[in-house]
Order: sequence, then structure tokens, then C-alpha cells
Amino acid sequence: MLDYDKEAERYDASRGGEPRASAAAEAVLGLLPAGTRRLLDVACGTGIVTRRFAAARDGLSVVGVDRAPAMARQAAARLPGSVVLADSRRLPFGDGRFDAVSSVWLLHLARTAEDVRTTVGECARVLRPGGVYVTTVDKAAAHNVGSDIDAVMASRPRRPARDEAALVESYALAHGLVPAGQARFAGHGQGRSPRRTVADLRRGWFVAVPPGGALADGFAARLAELPDQDRPRPDPVFSLRAFLKPG
Repeated sequence: MLDYDKEAERYDASRGGEPRASAAAEAVLGLLPAGTRRLLDVACGTGIVTRRFAAARDGLSVVGVDRAPAMARQAAARLPGSVVLADSRRLPFGDGRFDAVSSVWLLHLARTAEDVRTTVGECARVLRPGGVYVTTVDKAAAHNVGSDIDAVMASRPRRPARDEAALVESYALAHGLVPAGQARFAGHGQGRSPRRTVADLRRGWFVAVPPGGALADGFAARLAELPDQDRPRPDPVFSLRAFLKPG
């Protein structure tokens, strides 16, 4: 698992920066009801997407939450007074406080299925009746774009995908939420090159392939043999699901 306090300084630049943030924010906003006035962005990270929510609609009040102090500090610089340091499994807000809740690129990081269920339950709890929860799903699958890099990495061990769409939907239903739409958006600037993938291997991006071990070294050697070492392959396309809290 990456250390997101250590990642904070390079996070935006290494993940598509403003173009990716713009695409994510536009897709999430497209799933929110027109009357949304209070939005909670769970796992807001550096606030690069959260800031766009706040600027997108007049009268939209946005609060960001993140549990990594270095990420929360960056978000607070973008949204002064609107960022809270907290864990998504224990949100420090009362029931039904928000018109909408978003969690972009969060659920795939959960260590256990119970963590995902708990996070979805907390998002449902702080959502008012008639509100909408929007989250990314199937993140790992989105990065498989059918490239030569994917072919090299296909045999790597994998941990269970905690954010599979069907699983997330089952957790949402269990907490009283019902499907209310979906969308997709491009992860601009996230298309991997062979050289970048080797760097990702060495810093622990691939959770089930520990950096510095023989397995990681073997994949790195095969990646180094690919042509066009610095040419990014196609960008991933991420998926969003929306869930309504009836009321």
C-alpha cells in the first residue's frame, strides 16, 4: 500500500493533474441532482477535484474529508476551512447532513470487504433522504487497456478488487441506497509507459508485488525490453456509480 502522506507532494503531477481532475469533477457533478446544496467529498486527497466541485455551482457548499494529514493539508490550502481530517469508516458528521456524498478513487484502497461495507454505510448515514452517493468502481480493471504493458503484467498476483461494481451495489442496497445512474471519464495523463511502470513497481504501486523482490525485478526486466520506453499507452477510463437514498 502506498504511503499517501509521502505521495502528497507528487500526487497531482503523477496522476494527470488538472485535466484528469476536471474530467472527474464533471462526471460526478453530472450525476448530482440540480438542487444539491451540501456535498461531502470523502477521501478528497489534495483537493484538486474537490475544489472543482466547489467552483462549479453557485450555492454549492463542499466539505472534504481525508485521513492522510499531508493530503488534507494540501486540500485545506485549496479549500480553507472546509477540510476535515477523518477516516471514511467513522465520519464525524450527523445523520442526514448532506445532499450528496462522493468518494472518488477510494473504495479500491480498502484492505477488507468489511471496510468497504462500513465506508458505504457511513456515506449512506450522512446522506439525507433524497440525496445521492457517487463513487468510482472497478478501478483496477480500468487500468487494463489491452497494451503490451498489460500483457507483461498479466501474470502478477492480485489482491481482491474491493470496489467491483456488483459488490459496491450490494453494499449500497444493504444500507438502503438504490442505483441511480452511472458515468465514465478518462484518466487523462495516466496512460502508462514501460519506464513509468518500472518506477511504479519500485515504489510499491502494485500492492501484491513487493518492491525489491525477485518477482518485481522479473517484471521490471521484461518491461525494460518493450519498445518505446517513454511512450504512454492509452489512458484508463474510470467508472462511476450513483445511488439514491429514497425518502
